[in-house]
Amino acid sequence: MTATKRTILGRKVKSLRKSGSIPANVYGKKVKSLAVAVSEKEFGAVFAKAGETGLVEIKVDNEARPVLIHNIQYHPVTQKPIHIDFYQVDLKEKVATKVPLHIVGEAPAVKDKLGVLLNILSEVEVEALPADLPEKIEVAVGNLAAVGQFVKVNGLKAPDKVKIITSGELEVVKIAPLVSKEAEALAKEQEAAAAAAAAAATVPAEATAPEAAKEAGEKAEVGPTETPTPPAKE
Repeated sequence: MTATKRTILGRKVKSLRKSGSIPANVYGKKVKSLAVAVSEKEFGAVFAKAGETGLVEIKVDNEARPVLIHNIQYHPVTQKPIHIDFYQVDLKEKVATKVPLHIVGEAPAVKDKLGVLLNILSEVEVEALPADLPEKIEVAVGNLAAVGQFVKVNGLKAPDKVKIITSGELEVVKIAPLVSKEAEALAKEQEAAAAAAAAAATVPAEATAPEAAKEAGEKAEVGPTETPTPPAKE
């Protein structure tokens, strides 16, 4: 991917976006931060293939820089990328980055309608040389046959030369109880009964309203009670 050095900074970068470019920065260990711009169309094609773990070569003034796409900021409405951070790596030095998890197979508990599969973790952090970073790590769920069974991080198989540094005790996926149709019907019946009871509780209060009005009318007909006037002092 080709990048060009940019001198447009701050709010003025809007003009870059209008022209089809995305402002970006190249940074890294022992690397001086460099402001660049890349083609939105070209970046979209590269990111679709490389993701955040694939090694990408950026050419700036004919100088090739091996980088990882570390961070992308998106527009809140259009969801188009508006800024990118490229992390320049040393091909001979290990880096730590996050790799997405991919579920493979079908859990017998789900197939037999005994439970549902909960996806608790979507990615794990790994350490490896840039060229050895995997695109994804697979999560095999073929042995999950009962409610309560799970796969932890320490049960994942990472590719050779890749070390998972996320805590091994964290659960990745788990079989949770399946809410049956009978349970759903019972819950609805209970909700309906509770609503009916609440409605019935309001009837006595409404029924006493006419009596209260009648009583108020009777008091009005009697008229106010006269207060005795104290005798005048001589």
